Amino acid sequence: MPPPTPPREPGRPDGAPPPERRAHDRVEPPNVAAVVERNITALLERRRADDARRGSQVRAADAITRFTGSLTFVYIHLVLFGAWIVVNVGWIPAIPAFDRSFTVLAMAASVEAIFLSTFVLISQNRMQAQADKRADLDLQISLLAEHEVTQLITLVREMARRMGVAQAQDPALDELARDIRPEVVLTRMEDSEERAAGRDD
Repeated sequence: MPPPTPPREPGRPDGAPPPERRAHDRVEPPNVAAVVERNITALLERRRADDARRGSQVRAADAITRFTGSLTFVYIHLVLFGAWIVVNVGWIPAIPAFDRSFTVLAMAASVEAIFLSTFVLISQNRMQAQADKRADLDLQISLLAEHEVTQLITLVREMARRMGVAQAQDPALDELARDIRPEVVLTRMEDSEERAAGRDD
């Protein structure tokens, strides 16, 4: 008597292997997807608002910095400097040399480097200010999450006491149920760094 055949899955022909589950085929719950979409939209809107508040000088500095960091800028300088050197070395007799000692070329390159460094520093200062804002936001979110966890520990511990759970009397929960003061933590970190530096000296 032949063994019974397993039931065929709907929408799949007989004998076909089951489809492999891939990570990107998983669908997030609607509530999680909505929260992620809302956060992305809010961050993009805030970034557009920050860009709109930039002055014309900062925008010009950012545009120059982007251009100087491209390969087009490198190719242009290769052509210009290469032609300058070829002409002034005398490899093209039809064009007279105008900077045999390359003093003008060195001066132009130095002045250009000064201005480009200034534009790069302007863009870096703006990016550093944005990074500081994000760091402050991360710190505030972390402190808020720590406060919420502390409140949850206090609530769950009180429920466990009323239910007679023995773990509710754990002394370690007393420390966990306290709110962390960031200024105290920073002071302790600085003291620890100073002690470590004193031991190294």
